Order: sequence, then C-alpha cells, then structure tokens
Amino acid sequence: MTQTWNPQAYCTNGAFVHGLAGGVLEWLAAQPGERILDLGCGDGQLTRRIAATGAVVTGVDASPQMVAAARSRGIVAEEAAAESLPHGDASFDAVFSNAALHWIRDQDAMMAEVRRVLKPGGRFVAEMGGHGNIAAIRVALMAVLARHGHAGCEDGVNYFPTPDAYARRLVNHGFQVERIALIPRPTPLAESGMEGWLRTFRSGVLDSLPEALRDTVVAETVDLLAPALRDEEGNWTADYARLRFIARA
Repeated sequence: MTQTWNPQAYCTNGAFVHGLAGGVLEWLAAQPGERILDLGCGDGQLTRRIAATGAVVTGVDASPQMVAAARSRGIVAEEAAAESLPHGDASFDAVFSNAALHWIRDQDAMMAEVRRVLKPGGRFVAEMGGHGNIAAIRVALMAVLARHGHAGCEDGVNYFPTPDAYARRLVNHGFQVERIALIPRPTPLAESGMEGWLRTFRSGVLDSLPEALRDTVVAETVDLLAPALRDEEGNWTADYARLRFIARA
C-alpha cells in the first residue's frame, strides 16, 4: 500500500496538521542563519514559518505533488525519501519534522540519514503520531475492511511508538535524547469530518480496494465511529496522540 497525497485535499482536510504545530516549533527554537532541514515538508506551510525566523530552510518530501506545492510557496524543496537524503554529511544545524515520521517504513535507515546530515551536536526535533494515535479510527477501519474480505490493508500503514521505544531507537543511532513526551491531542476535524479525513489520510488504503467498494468502506467506517468521535452537533474530533522529542547528534 502506497499512500498518495493530494495537496488541495490536504490543505482542506488536514489544515490542523500545521495549525497545531506551535508546540514542536517552540521546541525547535529556530535561530537566524541556522541551516535547517524540514523532513517531510509536505506543502511547505510550516517550512515557510520556520524560514520567517531567519533560518535557512530546505524542505524534502517523498511526494512529488507535495514538493510542487511547497515550491509554489517559494520554498526550496527536493523530492527524496527520508531513508536516502540528497545532502552531504554534516550539512544542517537541525533536522525538523512534523507529522511525517510515522509514515516512514524504515525508521533505522531514516535515523542513520538524519544523523549523517546533522552537524556534531545538531538537533533532531520532531513530532509524530505516538502510541494510541487514531486508535479508534484504526480499529473501526480494520473491522470494516475485514468484513469485506480485505483484512490486513491497514496493517503497517503507520508506526506509532511509545516514548521509551522511540528513545531507545534514537540512542541506538547515536543520539542523546534531551526531551521526549507523549501528548494526547484530541483534534477537531474540518467540515468534511471523518469522511474527509479517511479520503485524505487513508487514500492509499482506499486506492488498494476495488473501486466499487471504496465508498462503502468509508461510509461504514464513518457510521461505526460516529457514536465515539462525533458530537451532538455533528462535529468530529479525531483521537490523536503525538510523540514529540528533541535529540542531539
């Protein structure tokens, strides 16, 4: 399963991703003149906020559509996988990432690359999905997929670790973990609600299904989740939990 990204749908249904990133930006504390890599820069909205501090920021993303969207905002962005970065050794004072690391399949290869491109003492500051993130959404979607004979389509889509497990992984790659925290963050969704979320953040799962089944899977998942995640006025809140950390090379 390969997740696909539509910048317009992401902007409409995923604006909360950059809108709620103030905490991790504070942990980054970008300084004028610093060279910073935004790993998984998406459409470049956060990259632009970092650049406004006076830092020299480069974005990188595996999605050509997202790279094009970032470039349209004036961001210097490159298309590349996090497991194979197109940058020289010790190129950056900091590597930053928001809402991207949980999509990366080979975490060890990614960490090795981040360590390589950081200057000695450089910082790796990120926020990602943590243990328990979208638990209700995943359970509902898996139940519907299994009912229609497609059990397993949701397996391995994301990696949501505990703080202890991720800290150990970072240490194994030579990082010193300064701070790491699991932060519950119930997240109000856009007007498109859970349907919009599923069509944006599970587009790869849906694309792997027979076309005639996709709308049914979305509708049944929405129905299952409504009693838990939709209020009496019809507003949806996703059960997010974020893992945020600072680690030094």
